[in-house]
Amino acid sequence: MPQPQLALYFAPGSSSMAVHIALHEVGAAFESRPLSFWTQEQKSPAYLAINPEGKVPTLMVDGNPLTEVAACLYYLARAFPEARLFPEDDLAAQARIISWMSFNAARLHPSRSQGPDIANAVTRLAENRLGNGPWAAGDYSIADIHLFRLYWRFRNMVKPAPGTYPALDAHHDRMMARPAVIRTIETEAALGYEFPENKPSSK
Repeated sequence: MPQPQLALYFAPGSSSMAVHIALHEVGAAFESRPLSFWTQEQKSPAYLAINPEGKVPTLMVDGNPLTEVAACLYYLARAFPEARLFPEDDLAAQARIISWMSFNAARLHPSRSQGPDIANAVTRLAENRLGNGPWAAGDYSIADIHLFRLYWRFRNMVKPAPGTYPALDAHHDRMMARPAVIRTIETEAALGYEFPENKPSSK
């Protein structure tokens, strides 16, 4: 079966980082198409023609755009089953992964913009959900990639005191040791992180 032709539109450090990691995890050949938030490339007419929401990621699959982190991660896991990022024959494990992905997208991700009290409360929920297991849903999966990117961003932005979230910190450290994560961070850091709060004044 021929491999799909893949291209990833991403902005360094943004939500698209999870899909970038997954592409390296599955070992897929893909074209990198980085966008700059500082110059508003995601709002350009050329990009809006591909993704009218003007967001990242957009994963081009044989010339067709696929958007939203969870959908892109699910596609890669199913298209490359040998990477074992989504269990083929374990319905309960599949459901746990979907539960985590839903929580990540609906609760954890938006909490960051809802003030520190809500962000910390929802992060505490993630801490309790994770517990002492090494991975979110049993074996390593796309749920871990999604969770890692969100906590990676939270930890770098909020800088919680050591020991505040021990399970999430241990998960973060396990992820940081993975070659796919190392490769993604090296690539994106070399391009430069462009978070809105770090943007220099135009004056």
